[in-house]
Amino acid sequence: MSDAAAVLPASPRYSPPLYEHGRANVIRLALAQALAGANSVVVFATGAIVGHMLAPTPALATLPITIFVVGMAACTLPAGAIAQRHGRRATFLLGTVCGVLVGLLAALAVVIGSFWLFCAATFFGGAYGAVVLSFRFAAADCVPADKRPRALSLVMAGGVFAGVIGPQLVTHTMYLWMPYMFAATFLAQAAVAALSAVILAGIRLPMPTAEERSGGRPLALIIRQPRFLIAVTCGVVSYLLMNFLMTAAPLAMQLCGLSQESANLGLQWHVIAMYAPSFFTGSLIARFGAPTVVAAGLALIGASAAVGLTGLEVTQFWLALILLGVGWNFGFVGASALVLECHRPEEKTRVQSLNDFIVFGTMAFGSFLSGGLLTAYGWNTILWLSFVPLVFAFLALAGSGRVRAAKG
Repeated sequence: MSDAAAVLPASPRYSPPLYEHGRANVIRLALAQALAGANSVVVFATGAIVGHMLAPTPALATLPITIFVVGMAACTLPAGAIAQRHGRRATFLLGTVCGVLVGLLAALAVVIGSFWLFCAATFFGGAYGAVVLSFRFAAADCVPADKRPRALSLVMAGGVFAGVIGPQLVTHTMYLWMPYMFAATFLAQAAVAALSAVILAGIRLPMPTAEERSGGRPLALIIRQPRFLIAVTCGVVSYLLMNFLMTAAPLAMQLCGLSQESANLGLQWHVIAMYAPSFFTGSLIARFGAPTVVAAGLALIGASAAVGLTGLEVTQFWLALILLGVGWNFGFVGASALVLECHRPEEKTRVQSLNDFIVFGTMAFGSFLSGGLLTAYGWNTILWLSFVPLVFAFLALAGSGRVRAAKG
């Protein structure tokens, strides 16, 4: 019996989800992850640059990406509540509506030169992103417990294609509607979101049970579990630092005189590095345990910052972004696997959405800081600051070892 099973006895009234559509659901979720992930890549590739073009002051250049993250945080709990009441499929389709809106509003903002409308557009992008990140937990619902880490990581692997689609979408459309740079890109982004809706419309997931609607134990009791606190801490640090560095990197490359095409290519390899390990991350978690995989991810994020400190050439930016992507994958997927150990089946939607709310809420702070720090103090300052939360996360993982030893 696993630690999770020992600590979290199953509710006698809970009926396990039906798994007969599990394989088809995981495939659809992976395809949707590829398309929806491309939408997020477009925002990250263009957000700081469009912000720099439209913002009333350079310090606000990364505010649109910060608003994107705020949208993720603000919409995570409502998305979880809708899923708890009406099922995940309804939430997915509402999310794709937001995905279409971000493209249409962002294109309009570029055409009329409105910074604040562009910020509003990225808020809808964040709402879409919040729904997309729940795909990984939906995949875990589709399969038996022993296959959940692998299903979770395989859906995340759909992001490999997002890493190709998103940057190439930017590269091949950014000059199509001049002088409105990126306007055509955002219209293409809206079309990609609509295609994702078509794929998600065919998904078959069980409707919430009466036990799931009731929600199980109080959240205050669940979040006091040491393993939940450790999982959230590692998820926060992994995502915070990935966003902190990725938000600033395209603008830093531009300020260093590197081309937009170089920034797009660097971001492409970064996103591929974020998701490609997902083909085997689940197997690594099954073999070595989630805490070990998370520790490896944090170490790679530290290596990314160290590489960035060695210079400002394009190859150094690219290598730093690749290491950052792999580190995020191990850290975030490993932390997500830890979250699966922290709840009973009927509590999953509330606990998972709370975890994401905390992760994205904290990430918004780092995203906003990155733009001001970059313009005021430079790229190296951002890299040095990254080591502070890394130390904190490693200390939390040390606590994880003590907790597991005590349970053993």
